[in-house]
Amino acid sequence: MTKYDPPVYETYLTRTPLQLLLGVGWKRIVMLRVDQDGVTLGGTPKQTAFVPWQDITSVVLWRRYLRDVTTLGKTHSLVPTDDWTDFVGLRRRPGAPPLPGPNSKLSAEQTEKLARHIDHDLFLASRAIRLWKLDPERLQAAVGAFSPRVPLHDERHAR
Repeated sequence: MTKYDPPVYETYLTRTPLQLLLGVGWKRIVMLRVDQDGVTLGGTPKQTAFVPWQDITSVVLWRRYLRDVTTLGKTHSLVPTDDWTDFVGLRRRPGAPPLPGPNSKLSAEQTEKLARHIDHDLFLASRAIRLWKLDPERLQAAVGAFSPRVPLHDERHAR
């Protein structure tokens, strides 16, 4: 008889010499983990945030196109481009506590300038998928196994 192990999903930052320069050593840095307790949005230790399932209303894949970027309050009319950055984020229940992370200090005005199509709270609870890979099928399997009531929305083509 085989024991069923739910599909924990975990992905890591690609190791680079930059890790040594930043003082995090050569260890594997978890960027995303989905398990029975909730979702960990990773990064450096100060930026890592754990969110329990009871605070999550949906997991969202979204995309920020470079042409959407504004600087110093001015919208730049960039030539249409296919350059983008994908993100994974969490929509959370109203009143959920603030999360640490690379976006935690951004104001609503700043997130509006960076990605007009993404609401402020989702932007703050997101991580850019850079220097690591996301497997959407494995992510869906893990979310479905651990919290079937939480949907995974792929909004990468919404604007």
